[in-house]
Amino acid sequence: MPKTGSKSIGKDAATSDALFIADYLPYLLAHASHLISGQFHDHLRARGISVSTWRLLATLSDGDGMTVGELARIGLYNQPTTTKIIDRLEEAGLVERRQDEKDRRKAFVFITAEGRAMVDDLLGAAKAHEARVTASYTPEEMVTLKRVLRTLISRLEDDA
Repeated sequence: MPKTGSKSIGKDAATSDALFIADYLPYLLAHASHLISGQFHDHLRARGISVSTWRLLATLSDGDGMTVGELARIGLYNQPTTTKIIDRLEEAGLVERRQDEKDRRKAFVFITAEGRAMVDDLLGAAKAHEARVTASYTPEEMVTLKRVLRTLISRLEDDA
């Protein structure tokens, strides 16, 4: 468990009034995300795949034909960064842009067969990673955790 001075930031630390950070939700979420994501990001790097490629291809695997704005929001990047990532992915043959037939100023991004093959392989690895990370939790705990996180995200997006 990570240490701060001589005090551990973990399950026992949450009961301590002495550690603000041990019970501060933004820190707990960021720390958990950093630990979980870092493990999978190591897997991606070992395969020569960037985190940005993974995020956008995984996003498109769930909802092909998205605008740059939609991809930016879901992929957790700003629009200029997302556009640059899409440019690289398009050059690599992993995605393609198609103009909206009704509004030529609007384009949609689609995953190609090559992109789909890459992401399908990665989705299996991501699911296996999630299973390893959550193996000590009951299915009910995982349903609750994910429901609470989705609700938190939805409420925060509504407030934005």
